[in-house]
Amino acid sequence: MAAPQDVSKTPSSSNKRQMVSQGSVDIYAAQCKNCLKWRVINTQEEFEEIRQKIIAEPFECSRKADCSCDDPADIEYDSSRTWVIDKPNIPKTPQGFKRILILRKDYSKLDSYYITPTGKKLRTRNEIAAYLKDHPELTGVSASDFDFSSPKIMQDTIPEYIEQKDSANKKAKIAKDEA
Repeated sequence: MAAPQDVSKTPSSSNKRQMVSQGSVDIYAAQCKNCLKWRVINTQEEFEEIRQKIIAEPFECSRKADCSCDDPADIEYDSSRTWVIDKPNIPKTPQGFKRILILRKDYSKLDSYYITPTGKKLRTRNEIAAYLKDHPELTGVSASDFDFSSPKIMQDTIPEYIEQKDSANKKAKIAKDEA
């Protein structure tokens, strides 16, 4: 399962900065277990439904309407966008809430947040628990229904101009060793 992000190729682009601050995922995709082609998933909700059950019910092209393994891939895995792979079996976001992922400027990780039905951004399970305690009308929802796991960023799709901490540390070590 992947949630790729379209990124600008120019580091000075204000459009890129704007998009990253608003959210990070612009396309949701799942890989067919049979043909290994990537299929675009229409909505975040549908993606979360697939992800929640991916081990017990692996995704297949036929799950999409009018789609089969004989059709070309909807999207290709390449470096034209930054790809991230979500952990399998993360619970589907409870109704009324929205899970958002924000990509850090240095592409080191994505931060998970939940937006409540009232529009408040929650960053931790403790904040979720406090919110649920303050809103007893939200029955059937518990803090354990929320997962703050970060998807794995696929290193081979990070734009070249992004200075990564590991790369910077390696370069500094090499320079020090050469001196």
